[in-house]
Amino acid sequence: MAAKLTPLEIMAKLISFPTVSRDTNLPLVDWVQEYLSSHGIESHRWVDPEQPHKAAVFAHVGPWEEGAVVLSGHTDVVPVDGQPWDTDPFTVVEKDGKYFGRGTCDMKGFDALAIWALVEAHTQGVIRPLQLALSFDEEIGCTGAPPMIEAMQQVLPKGSAVIVGEPSMMQAVTGHKGGTGFATHLVGFEVHSSLMHTGVSAIMQGAKLIDWANQQNSANMAKEPGEVQAMFTPPWTTCHVGMIEGGTAHNITAKDCRFMMDFRVVPGESPGDWEAAYLQKVREVEADMQAIHPDARIDVSKHFDVPGLVPEQNGEAEALVRRVTGDNGSHVVSYGTEAGQFQQAGYSAVICGPGDIAQAHQPNEYITVAQFDAGHDFMRKLVEKLGGYFPLP
Repeated sequence: MAAKLTPLEIMAKLISFPTVSRDTNLPLVDWVQEYLSSHGIESHRWVDPEQPHKAAVFAHVGPWEEGAVVLSGHTDVVPVDGQPWDTDPFTVVEKDGKYFGRGTCDMKGFDALAIWALVEAHTQGVIRPLQLALSFDEEIGCTGAPPMIEAMQQVLPKGSAVIVGEPSMMQAVTGHKGGTGFATHLVGFEVHSSLMHTGVSAIMQGAKLIDWANQQNSANMAKEPGEVQAMFTPPWTTCHVGMIEGGTAHNITAKDCRFMMDFRVVPGESPGDWEAAYLQKVREVEADMQAIHPDARIDVSKHFDVPGLVPEQNGEAEALVRRVTGDNGSHVVSYGTEAGQFQQAGYSAVICGPGDIAQAHQPNEYITVAQFDAGHDFMRKLVEKLGGYFPLP
């Protein structure tokens, strides 16, 4: 049997794989499976048939029965392109009480701790089973989790309490906004810009949709939030365009314009209603475009749809995390996670992981040594609980 690695050694290995969402994560998955196998743990992978260079990996230790605690993380990270890093992003560097590296915070730090806990639970023996679930493509809209969750249930006994280890400063987060995003492609009609009234600029027409988003944000900001909405920061639904591309030259009306329109929806409002409102505005702008040239159009497709995490009454996952951490506060977040997808699939779900979300996606991303150690302490206590040393919730 191979030597056990420490959580820090595991994190350093995971971060050495540059699993940016646009690239493969298979070398990381290969390593995880080989490491688990070296400790007698069978694992499984689900390969995306549309992206065979990407896979999820999951495993089960303990009694072969339902009711496992599931440790859920994702393997992909955001790009480092154009960011002013002081160190190699894919090498863990310790300095000033912090571990620097892409994914230390979001969220290979938690992944490493979860892998460590799975090996410890298998070695020590547990009364209640523990599962590991590592997805892909979380950073581009949580698109890899739903097929992974379905595949897990076909291979493993179904777990009951999911701990999604997104950075929460080890607090029990019981709710987050839902999110939905729409890939938007405007097709205009090219003419010389001196005759722009006879052409259709896809960029200038797209600006109408982006300005609509600005107007919605202003209106939402001015509303008085309800009691539940007031728990979020900000306490309103946000409409956002993060990237835009199009055009060929400064003196040609743009033939194409592409962007993603994203919505982060507070509880009490329907993502479906926001979708309908956006599509209505799209059709209005498209009608203006086609009044100039009949071939102009706007194509819209849903890119992602992430359900919100709804606070549970007497939630099993929440109770377990609170028992381990001692945290009795009420916490919600505005970022989206895979927790709502597990919840929709019939699991109790909570978010609890080391690190501060403010460090995620940043140049010189880091997790403090103290937070990583707090995550390690959490996993030690969790394994002890599953082993029967403490009452289970």
